[in-house]
This record gives sequence, structure tokens and C-alpha cells, in this order.
Amino acid sequence: MIAFLESLAFWHWLVLGVGLAIIEVFAPGAFFLWLGISAGVVGVLLWLIPGTPWELQVLLFAIISIASVVLARRYLKAYPLETDLPNLNQRGHQYVGRVFTLEEPVINGQGKIQVDDSTWKITCDDCEVGTKVVINGVDGVVLRAAIITKIGN
Repeated sequence: MIAFLESLAFWHWLVLGVGLAIIEVFAPGAFFLWLGISAGVVGVLLWLIPGTPWELQVLLFAIISIASVVLARRYLKAYPLETDLPNLNQRGHQYVGRVFTLEEPVINGQGKIQVDDSTWKITCDDCEVGTKVVINGVDGVVLRAAIITKIGN
């Protein structure tokens, strides 16, 4: 292993960088991307300064990797990416604002509604079948609803 580390060339780091970028494609999360970029930077530095000891190369890779991940996360926390589909993977949030007619009564503040092809639990004031409710929030897998028109007493 030591013999391999002592023979590291700039292209080893560039291949590692490309490999990590490919892993990022299959396991997205913007983590391997920064490691790949760090390996690329070490490769370029080694190309510019040949003969750099392997210990320094690995140390530079570690420092640049940690710094790039920390800086990227800090930047993305301050400036989050905007999307035209913010509720894409939040199925319950896609129903906020929609109006439904109850097919089952809400008793003791809990009930069920049919939403498209599935049944969801809801929390709402007690009401009868036929009452129209609007979804105004989500608590985990339970939809919060408010009564629009009440049927019955």
C-alpha cells in the first residue's frame, strides 16, 4: 500500500475525482461532488508541483474536502435552491388548499378522507358526512382540515 501511495501521480487524483463525480450522479446529495472536486484540485496541484509527498497530498485532499463540504452546506443553507416544484416529494403538502367532501364523519377531531386514489387521516372539528373541508396543513402523515360548509346540526 505504501508503495502505491508513494507512486501517486496527478492522474490518479484526476481519475478519483471523475469517479467520485460519477458516484454523485448515482447517489445524489451533493457530497461526493465536493470530494471529487477536491481530488481534482489535488491532481492539478500535483501536476503543477510534481514530487509532492503522498502524505501532503492526502492531507491536502482531506482539508480541501472538509472545507468544500462545510462551505457548500453553509452557502446552501443561506441561499437555498429554489424550485418550481417545492412539494415534489412531500405528498401531503401537495393537498394543502384543496377542498374535499367528507364521505365519513369526523368524530372526536379525527376522521378519514378519500384523496385521489388513497385514504388519508385528517384532524378537524367534528362534522358529518357531506361536509366540505379545505386542507390547511400537514402533521406528518395526518392532514389538518378546516370546515368550509357544515352539513347537519
